[in-house]
Amino acid sequence: MTDTLDMGPMYAFHGALRRDLEHLAKVTARTDDDPRRVLATAVGWELFKKALHVHHTAEDEALWPPLREAVADRPDDLALLKAMEDEHAAIDPIIESIDATLADREAASNLGELTDSLTTALTAHLKHEEDEVLPLIQATLDLQQWRHFGEYSGRLVGPDASRIIPWMLDGADDHIVATMLAPLPEPARAAYRNEWVPAYQALNLWNPSAKV
Repeated sequence: MTDTLDMGPMYAFHGALRRDLEHLAKVTARTDDDPRRVLATAVGWELFKKALHVHHTAEDEALWPPLREAVADRPDDLALLKAMEDEHAAIDPIIESIDATLADREAASNLGELTDSLTTALTAHLKHEEDEVLPLIQATLDLQQWRHFGEYSGRLVGPDASRIIPWMLDGADDHIVATMLAPLPEPARAAYRNEWVPAYQALNLWNPSAKV
């Protein structure tokens, strides 16, 4: 390829997902409160689910298809992309089971087992993607295709941008922040600095008293 693709935003998103998996582990380990009550009222859990859904949907709909077309004559690479889709599909039922457990607080809780399963599945998927798929993307797709994936992701974020973008960039370095904000019009960049970040920082993301 003639252009080097900037994978920084992808790693930033993965980093944000890993950060929230750590929060999930802390919530389910609580002994001073019912973890199901805490998680059921946590803004952080809802934000994590929204962000993960956007990320996986954008990959399924705007990243895997051009990549699959580019490697159509390479069975090993096609099998790798099929594995990515299968890993996405395996994560959704775990999240649904967690929500079912949160909704039925009279039933015996297996919340810890479910969140452990989510952490195991998602962590393994992120590493698999970083180790094998990101290098394939770098070697195969062009800058226009990569930008299309980013733009598609942005459209999926839509009205949730004011929360998902600060969530993603929480703790990111200046280069990643600048890269992510560059495509936005100046009013949106100003809103990020002056409104979105302060509002995000004011959220009690994993506090049971926070309002979704």
